[in-house]
Amino acid sequence: MSMPFYVAPEQMMKDRADYARKGIARGRSLVAMAYEHGVFICAENPSATLHKVSEIYDRIAFAGVGKYNEFDQLRIAGVRHADLKGFTYSREDVEARSLANNYAQMLGQTFTHEMKPMEVEILVAEITDTPGEEQLFHILYDGTVMDERNIVVLGGDAEAIRERVASGFEAGMSAAAALELARGALAGDDRTLDDDDLEVAMLDRTKGRRTFVRIPDGELDGL
Repeated sequence: MSMPFYVAPEQMMKDRADYARKGIARGRSLVAMAYEHGVFICAENPSATLHKVSEIYDRIAFAGVGKYNEFDQLRIAGVRHADLKGFTYSREDVEARSLANNYAQMLGQTFTHEMKPMEVEILVAEITDTPGEEQLFHILYDGTVMDERNIVVLGGDAEAIRERVASGFEAGMSAAAALELARGALAGDDRTLDDDDLEVAMLDRTKGRRTFVRIPDGELDGL
């Protein structure tokens, strides 16, 4: 009887983490930050049809980086979970925290038990009627959940982009200021990003019950 090939659990987890990080690093980054009316999200995304940022529920947004087909599966699962919970109980019972926990369980289960981990990082954002109470949950490929404040950066060069955003961030900034800050942070010093290269959306508490707003490329100058 032949003995099965043995790999130490620590080495297996390290290899999976390295694989997932390399896949995520190949994609383009995304910035989310608090602004005067809620949460502003800006992603580097030249595609006009494959969205990185989407609505989950009335006051909740989803954003992902990495493999599109994998984080889109997570988005669909989140929409179904939110719709079912809102229908069964009430719309106010749908919270970003419970969605983030569900995503963490799904990603952690895949990372631990499947041969290939998901090459994704995702963000679940929620706003309330009160400024300063925005919730930003950053979930990693292995199911780790981080409750962030004011600024979240997803993607490959996150450390450098976050430093650039933090250097210019101000509480209560306008959407126009948030757009230019995010554009400059994503582009860096050696290139520029046009409107066609960006995907921009907001959770805007002034919009009523459904707060998610997507800004088309042609309307970015209007900000």
